[in-house]
Amino acid sequence: MDRRLLSVLVVLTAVIAVGIAGCTGSSAPAEETPSGAADQTGKEVYKVGIDIPYPPFSMIDDQGKATGFDVESMEWIAEDQGFEVEFEQIAWDGIIPALQAEKIDMIYSGMTITDERKEKVDFSKPYWTVNQAVVAKKDSGVTIDDLKAGKYAVGTQRGCTAAIWMEENLINEGIMAEDKLKSYDNTPLAVNDLESGRVQAVMYDSTVMRDIIDGKDNLEIIGYIETNEEFGIAIRKNEEELLTKLNAGLDNLMASDDWQKLIEKYKMK
Repeated sequence: MDRRLLSVLVVLTAVIAVGIAGCTGSSAPAEETPSGAADQTGKEVYKVGIDIPYPPFSMIDDQGKATGFDVESMEWIAEDQGFEVEFEQIAWDGIIPALQAEKIDMIYSGMTITDERKEKVDFSKPYWTVNQAVVAKKDSGVTIDDLKAGKYAVGTQRGCTAAIWMEENLINEGIMAEDKLKSYDNTPLAVNDLESGRVQAVMYDSTVMRDIIDGKDNLEIIGYIETNEEFGIAIRKNEEELLTKLNAGLDNLMASDDWQKLIEKYKMK
């Protein structure tokens, strides 16, 4: 089609669409608050990226609302520091790119502070420490030493620190075949494959793993890999004002009775 004719048709279509909208009296849908902008109360609004499901840190309840230890902690900090937050569900392997692209303003979803990640983002002070738990079927005979020897297929979430640990300590060292590391969009999917026999073990953050297998009588934690990972809130580089607010909010939260209440509520220990 001739480009000039196409341009005319596009303009006419737009005019007709506007006219129809005026006749019906309908209005355009409200836009989301831009990242870091102020809402009607004058408070800044920050978008928080969370990975779901990641119990007990971040989840969605029956009403479709974000909840969990990290979510409630973030809401407490926001109120304490005088800003508002909106939560955005983002796949884990794309969550740092989303932060860098300014689609979100921070990541508060059990993110381990690592040297590699610190090259891309800044972190708050640590707020939680975990190790890696390894789960297998009861009476399967699979041991933690079997995993370290690279004997079995092991499932975990794509891009998580469990995957990184196995790549660095087993695959790169020639102990474990690369195809024995099975990656999933989330850990519950890996656990489903463990139950069906497609993998022989699953490795993931200890606090989360205990929650995922709660009530699954056919599974058990067979051991831990001691990594002593520290979780922090990630933000874009050089946003010192926001970082100061987050650290002050974390200090205030962890010094309050509400911190212990959250730990008990979500059975963190």
